[in-house]
Amino acid sequence: MPLSLNEIRARALAFVQEYRDAASERADAQSFWRDFFHVFGINARRVGAFERPVANLLTGSGRGRIDYLWKGVVLVEHKSRGEDLDTAAAQARDYFPGLRDGELPRFIIVSDFARLRLYDLESGAEREFPLRQLPQRLGLFGFLSGYTTRRYGTLNPVDREAAERLGELHDLLEDDGFTGRDLDIWMVRTLFCLFADCANIFERGIFRDLIEQRTAADGSDLGAWLTRLHRVLATPEGRRQQSLDEGLRAFPYVNGRLFDDPVEQPETDARMRAALLDCCRVDWSRVSPAIFGSLFQSIKDRAERRRGGEHYTTEANILKCLDPLFLDGLREALAAAGREARKLDAFLLRLRRVRVFDPACGCGNFLVVAYRELRRLELEALRLRYGGEEAGQLVGVVLSSVNVDQMFGIEVEGAMAETG
Repeated sequence: MPLSLNEIRARALAFVQEYRDAASERADAQSFWRDFFHVFGINARRVGAFERPVANLLTGSGRGRIDYLWKGVVLVEHKSRGEDLDTAAAQARDYFPGLRDGELPRFIIVSDFARLRLYDLESGAEREFPLRQLPQRLGLFGFLSGYTTRRYGTLNPVDREAAERLGELHDLLEDDGFTGRDLDIWMVRTLFCLFADCANIFERGIFRDLIEQRTAADGSDLGAWLTRLHRVLATPEGRRQQSLDEGLRAFPYVNGRLFDDPVEQPETDARMRAALLDCCRVDWSRVSPAIFGSLFQSIKDRAERRRGGEHYTTEANILKCLDPLFLDGLREALAAAGREARKLDAFLLRLRRVRVFDPACGCGNFLVVAYRELRRLELEALRLRYGGEEAGQLVGVVLSSVNVDQMFGIEVEGAMAETG
């Protein structure tokens, strides 16, 4: 099982601090790479070899030694601080004719301690960055961490499937004459229930069970059952009637006023019931709540769904905006703080002073992602300040002060605002 991303990030921070002043290839290169692989939970000696002998056929210089080779995965060439990385990369490629087909790596990494450069020989991509940025560049090393990075601009197939299925239910209701704000609120509530049913907000599967087991096959009472459910979700457990249906009593109270306002009850039929059950077959726990707003907009827009979500605002695209705007700077500040209590305290204070404003926020997608990333940075800083993984989580609960009151947005469309 791969390490958690939080643990990898913490190890990367420590690694950067350990080698920020290293300069000599002879003195420090092997320990540098042992510790680099340790960041990702990998024992370098078990998976590969240092100073791997190889025939250097291109240069005619006889046999050479690869600084580090993990067969089929990665080749490393290291230089002393300030030396030319282009020369290191050329030297790494010169070793290839001396390797068997099964030994040829997909990746090359070259470094002079101060910089790391990664070549992906399959895609042709090349990335270089200073060592201090390693904690922010971990996504480049998904082949080591076990975590793959979704490319900017792509749509998770699960997200697309979810939008298509819930969109079918939306279209059936709309075509039947159930429209406007009532339809919007009804779909937002349905979206929440589907996610809650898979993400352990509800007892897993009870929403689907309610639809399958309690509603009529012809769907005629589906609207009535869901209306009752909405009232139950808006009522704290202690204020519910004693005679409440046992199946409904199992649902928890949901705060936040999502279910508070009464809306018109739709007339429903077998097609709508079947469409909702199709929605229940999607694993909604794999759909990020951060993109619920974009998902809801896609559900409402038939033309958008036919385009396959080409204008869909993915979470990756949100981060593409937020990272250079302010998150990368905060991550660099955390890396610079290391494990020094005074610097970490100053960083935590800086996080608490951040204010994020979106003047056309829609459903709040950007604000949700910004808040989540600030909380992740805060939790990481608290763990570094007060102890290990378990201690950091406990302290994160007790001392966390980054909160939603730091997020501000304006939205003129009522349905979008209520979704947020």
